[in-house]
Amino acid sequence: MTRIVVDSNSQVPPGLVERYGITVVPLTVTIDGRPYAEGVDLDADQFWRTFEVGTPALSTSQPSPGSFAAAYDRLVAEGATDILSIHIGSNVSGTVNAARVAAAQAGVPVRIVDTGTASFGVTLCAWAAADTLAREGSIDEAVRAAELTAGGVGNVFIVRALDLPRAGGRLAADTPAPVAIPVLTMADGVMEVVGEAADERGVADVMAAHVRAWRQGAEQLRVGIGVADPGVAHFWDALEERLADAPEVGEIVRYRVGPSVGVHTGPGTVGVMYAPIVGT
Repeated sequence: MTRIVVDSNSQVPPGLVERYGITVVPLTVTIDGRPYAEGVDLDADQFWRTFEVGTPALSTSQPSPGSFAAAYDRLVAEGATDILSIHIGSNVSGTVNAARVAAAQAGVPVRIVDTGTASFGVTLCAWAAADTLAREGSIDEAVRAAELTAGGVGNVFIVRALDLPRAGGRLAADTPAPVAIPVLTMADGVMEVVGEAADERGVADVMAAHVRAWRQGAEQLRVGIGVADPGVAHFWDALEERLADAPEVGEIVRYRVGPSVGVHTGPGTVGVMYAPIVGT
């Protein structure tokens, strides 16, 4: 039996965790000097409430090798014969290296996928692998599905607190202040403006059009719609209305933009991440 492990930066929603029996290893998010395990003692709502009285001092750190070792040992005790561990890219985090250290001591073979992506993009890779295994594919086929998905992840989003990505170097400091709401995408760790809208209805239109502009033959997309704080939760419905019946879209899930992503984007963030459905 193959079991799948991801890190909490994946923002994997509970529905997919339950559907595929995915194990999530938490990153550490530090708020004003106090460390929290993401998804264990700090959820999205708790995190976003810290912004109600100002912008806190924030940082993140990868899971320790010991955290991965504990997760792997638990899965072995539950009967896993091998483990597929799928993680945020090594270009932005040391998570993969921590997983490799733990994998060397695990009681069963551990295959590690460095996705080269982050946030729900990691979930898209794990989703492809889990679906492959659910269809009785081999672990080699599951690894291949995750790697193919990693190469096709796309994104589009809005960030209200542009000072955070500027400070983190993800948005160029000389990017002019928009006169409307900027709609962004990220490529190679840098945010780029792909459109603007005068209001939230227009934002949803621009974001949905960006997703629907993707086209590669007859393939469809797996799509995740993410919102940060409750103030933007209405975008779940707005974007689903525009994407649910689109021929380009195979399945949509909702997720929260939680602490380890929110430290870089701030409140008011809404995102759509997507990738082709492979191996069907």
